[in-house]
Amino acid sequence: QVQLVESGGGSVQAGGSLRLSCAPSIYTHARSYMGWFRQAPGKEREGVAAIDRDGSTTYADSVKGRFTISQDNAKNTLYLQMNSLKPEDTAMYYCAAGSATPIATLIAVDYNYWGQGTQVTVSS
Repeated sequence: QVQLVESGGGSVQAGGSLRLSCAPSIYTHARSYMGWFRQAPGKEREGVAAIDRDGSTTYADSVKGRFTISQDNAKNTLYLQMNSLKPEDTAMYYCAAGSATPIATLIAVDYNYWGQGTQVTVSS
């Protein structure tokens, strides 16, 4: 059973930064990918960023230019650097791994493995 563990969440003021980590970064298939999702209270889980094993990335429009997904293969760790945080970024953030589609997606059903989440709270 694969276990993904997120860390790095916390409380920051608007305009601040946080870096989330997820270990291990797993690629169980040649077409595997990993992603970050978030879910705010009363809202559906939404894809934030995704990366495939070759390093190609995709982002939600709401975080483009502010968030960066990356991976350190030597450390087997996935990251999400979040800059210029806004109150609307407040949510539980989850990392996930999947291989259902040829390319990384921001669709939750395309992912097979999930972490337990780390809370990010941004105050105005």
